Amino acid sequence: MSEAVLRIYAQGKGQLDAELKSTEADFQVTEILPFAVSGTGAHHWLWIEKRGLNTQEVAQRLARLAGVPVRDVGYAGMKDRHAITRQYFSVPIQPGSNPDWQSLDNEYLQILDITRHERKLRRGVLKGNSFRLVLRHCQGETRHWEENLEILKHRGFPNYFGAQRFGRHNLQEASRLLSGSARKMDRHRRGLLLSAARSALFNRVLAERVRQNNWDTLLPGEIVQLDGSHSIFVASADAQELEQLQQRARDWDLHPTGPLPGRGGLQPQDMAGLLEKQVLEALPETTEIEGNLRLWPQQLAAQEVDAARRALRARPDALEYYWEDAQTLVLAFSLPAGVYATGCVEALLGREQERMRRLDLCVD
Repeated sequence: MSEAVLRIYAQGKGQLDAELKSTEADFQVTEILPFAVSGTGAHHWLWIEKRGLNTQEVAQRLARLAGVPVRDVGYAGMKDRHAITRQYFSVPIQPGSNPDWQSLDNEYLQILDITRHERKLRRGVLKGNSFRLVLRHCQGETRHWEENLEILKHRGFPNYFGAQRFGRHNLQEASRLLSGSARKMDRHRRGLLLSAARSALFNRVLAERVRQNNWDTLLPGEIVQLDGSHSIFVASADAQELEQLQQRARDWDLHPTGPLPGRGGLQPQDMAGLLEKQVLEALPETTEIEGNLRLWPQQLAAQEVDAARRALRARPDALEYYWEDAQTLVLAFSLPAGVYATGCVEALLGREQERMRRLDLCVD
């Protein structure tokens, strides 16, 4: 696999293994919006269940039926085709037009509800996603499974970007883009590749924090993020002040963060700053797939990408589980926007699962 996106997990209790199958019924994802749809306004909002289709393909079908450009169709985030997913789409209402939305119903797409709202649904306007996942052919003692699930409930898991973020060749293309040798591309594709490069660097820093077993602990000089927001600040190196912040971190009121490199932005200090500097300066100069990773932080800044931070950890909310039979475990939980469900499962097993890589569920 790519050298840039390796994900490392702390070993849990026992030797566990399972198969997260590619049948859509084993992956169910339901979007959670941060507000209620008003029921009135100039945009149809369609609550849609899909399988075997990605989000963009659904948007194209809606645009054709409504007679609008596909760019006018709104959705909060991309959802995987290898799943049963439920999410909202918005379509502007055209004068004199009354699309028969139910005519789109088939075995792959169902219109579950039609309502209205004042505005288009924008990318990223998402509180999170709820999941129902089925793990089959589970191996290991039941008590070890359940002990690890309890650890997940309380400690959470490393908040890696999943393999879906990187696609099949995104990092190769990102390397060409950053070095100036890429073909001309549209704005959306460019943004996707730059995001993939930043995500790979974040994963490298997080992997080192997992190796050091401090991925869920605040270091002196840590850039801290308030839970449920993008507000950040630098943690004090003063022992007493840092311990007060540590207690808030234990209460899940705030989180340690890792870098999404780019230009400007708040920089970590002291021990946290030194750790990130060492990881980024130790990036390989030659890799088979991505080229010179060590140049990526500077090249991202040159591309005028603004630096940002991402929480190093996440925790499944309202985690429930039951055994369908002796080897089949059903999980239900919700995650904040941008967090990958397979990261939760990999942490449960204590390692990256190669066969899960193409089934990463998240995200936006």
